[in-house]
Amino acid sequence: MKTKRFQPAQRKPRTDALRNRERILEVAKGAFTRHGAAASLDDIAKQAGVGAGTLYRHFPTRDTLIEAVYRSEVEKLAAAAHGFAAEMSPIEALRAWLLLFVDYVAAKHIIAPALNSVAGGPSRLYEGSRSLVQGAIDELVKRAKKSSDLRKDVDASDLLRAVIGVSYVGSGGDWQQSARRLVDILIAGSRPAK
Repeated sequence: MKTKRFQPAQRKPRTDALRNRERILEVAKGAFTRHGAAASLDDIAKQAGVGAGTLYRHFPTRDTLIEAVYRSEVEKLAAAAHGFAAEMSPIEALRAWLLLFVDYVAAKHIIAPALNSVAGGPSRLYEGSRSLVQGAIDELVKRAKKSSDLRKDVDASDLLRAVIGVSYVGSGGDWQQSARRLVDILIAGSRPAK
């Protein structure tokens, strides 16, 4: 006869622990942006106002911290789609999200050297994020089509590719301005003919 093993109930993290984690992620994002993967973890802990032990308790290795920073940015982007949809008209929610996506792409370019240092490379991280991003824009486009704010033939992936394309073609630091203008052009061009 098999005996059941006692498994303690999962506790929700304390509020202060969640705050510490978020502060560490924000400071780490800035540090990895400025210094790449070689950013000092002790400096990150100090700037976040926590001890090194707290940092390592949340993020046992440099790779886990880099991955968490990236995942956090993707999760914020995906969550923003729900927030925009609740507060704005379908077309304005899509526009606001695409503008936020421009910022996400910029952050991804800046933190890319740190992401490249992660064991196994960044492709593993990108795979998981792709479905979150795609799901967010799919819902926004679907909602805008349903309200007749967008033509029925508009494809969410095309909108993403256009914004990402500008980021790779841009020759200078002004590609974000160009991408923001492109968002308005994409929205205007995706409206049904009157």
